[in-house]
Amino acid sequence: MSFRSEDEHYMREALRLAERGLYTVSPNPAVGAVIVKNGEIVGKGWHRKAGEPHAEVYALREAGEKAKGATAYVTLEPCSHYGRTPPCAEALIKAGVSRVVAAMVDPNPKVSGKGIAMLREAGIEADTGLLSDEAEALNRGFLQRMRTGRPYVRLKLGISIDGRTALNNGVSHWITSSSSRSDVQRYRAMSSAIMSTSETLKVDNPTLSVRWNELPLEVQSVLRPEDVRQPVRVIVDSRSRVTGDKAVFSVKSPVLLLRREKGECPEGASEILFPGSGQLQLATVMRELGRREINDLWIEAGGHFAGALIEANLADEIILYMAPTFLGSKSRPLAELPEYYRLEDAPSYEIENTSVIGPDLKVVLRKRH
Repeated sequence: MSFRSEDEHYMREALRLAERGLYTVSPNPAVGAVIVKNGEIVGKGWHRKAGEPHAEVYALREAGEKAKGATAYVTLEPCSHYGRTPPCAEALIKAGVSRVVAAMVDPNPKVSGKGIAMLREAGIEADTGLLSDEAEALNRGFLQRMRTGRPYVRLKLGISIDGRTALNNGVSHWITSSSSRSDVQRYRAMSSAIMSTSETLKVDNPTLSVRWNELPLEVQSVLRPEDVRQPVRVIVDSRSRVTGDKAVFSVKSPVLLLRREKGECPEGASEILFPGSGQLQLATVMRELGRREINDLWIEAGGHFAGALIEANLADEIILYMAPTFLGSKSRPLAELPEYYRLEDAPSYEIENTSVIGPDLKVVLRKRH
């Protein structure tokens, strides 16, 4: 397939629009659309919330009659099925567009090429693959759930410069700076769910919530306080120790307790039971969360749980905040992992990017494929 010289410019605009939906659309993907006629953008749109019109519909509404004979740029293949909303491929056909450029094919089996086929059958020129890497990065959680049945897992770790997460007595507030904590709020806001453990609740008693006044200014610029979506809180509670006095229950958002057997279930919580003994099988847990339409899972927990995720090859991305502080060799480690005798057996990640946030260093690592 070949793209025209101006196609990339308009697709980048569509990607920029799609980003505006990152904090509100779950469990749907964030999608942007641009309608162009005679070198002029005549319509723009992005998907705002599940159940509301898709990006193409907003763009077509703005374009009106100018959509006839125009080119539509969309960051994800237009849907071809009736769900909560009518199919966008059908809307594009009815509007009379002459060409559609999609950044990538939608892996959702209800779509997966059917939208492009529908457009072509209607005589519309339709191509995919323009800036597909950027489109993939925008919706890693949704795309992974469609392809594998499990969410995209981001593991957050705050460490000292000597790789420690807390003093030996458990004190860890605050190793990293307020700038790093604000960045964490951004990730929380983008996530479908936040996972932690009953041990972390016991030691730190976090709310695991999104706090408007701590969100970065660039996020506040595209959201209103009432738009903030509190993620589901998922607590690994194998021994049924979580009680209703924990801070997570002070925020109005569902709490899922992952347990081996039924126990006291505080108001606002529900149990997911995984019968058996010992530690929960994390791969099974992830499949269950995927079944519940959780796309992006943000994890904040201690070194034991972090090590278990890494060892099970389930941490797709690690977000590491490193403070310029030494905690000493007797302090708690980054992750509890078994001893490795060959370097090739050790878990390995690629550094995706690094940045300085306030006084801290942020390192984003992605799992090698």
